[in-house]
Amino acid sequence: MRDELKNYLPEKALPLVLKLLEYDTLQVKIKKERKTRHGDYRSLPNGQHKITINSNLNAYRFLITLVHEIAHFEAFKTYGKFIKPHGLEWKYTFKHLMLPFLNPAIFPNALLPLLAKHFKNPKASSDTDVPLAFALKQFDEPSDKNFIFEVPLGSTFKLYNGKVFRLIKKRVKRFECVEVKSGRLYLFNPNAEVEILINAK
Repeated sequence: MRDELKNYLPEKALPLVLKLLEYDTLQVKIKKERKTRHGDYRSLPNGQHKITINSNLNAYRFLITLVHEIAHFEAFKTYGKFIKPHGLEWKYTFKHLMLPFLNPAIFPNALLPLLAKHFKNPKASSDTDVPLAFALKQFDEPSDKNFIFEVPLGSTFKLYNGKVFRLIKKRVKRFECVEVKSGRLYLFNPNAEVEILINAK
């Protein structure tokens, strides 16, 4: 486990993570990219617990995602199986587990204030925290993807599933877009990742 995880985590985070994983009943698997999630946690019928994490995440997002999923395991172990997946018990556990990692030996100084704010009340996904998601993206490998808030009005863009949309207008928190093929309207969160096809004139 140590040899595999060291390729994905910030170096100074590895000993702390390994301590969190000292359970015979908990296994971590690293998977190919899944478009709809960064990671997940499952309690298995045989009493084992399984965490999966996407292999394409940058080290800081990988760490946040892994601790997020470990928090599901710890909350299950402490509070039982009837709690809400991202309820108060999980939030408390996630905050508690993340605290030792929130220091400049592990995270860049540019991320620490955003992380401190995020972990006052952690969300089900760090992707819904737009400033944090944008800051984390700066550490990704270069790609042809943009956040939707970077798309010029009137431009067309493509999703990972091949569907093409045109950006119509910005609402208070989300972006109104029309699917080119069907003419249907959709609302996107500002940190949805898309591929720009045609820039507005």
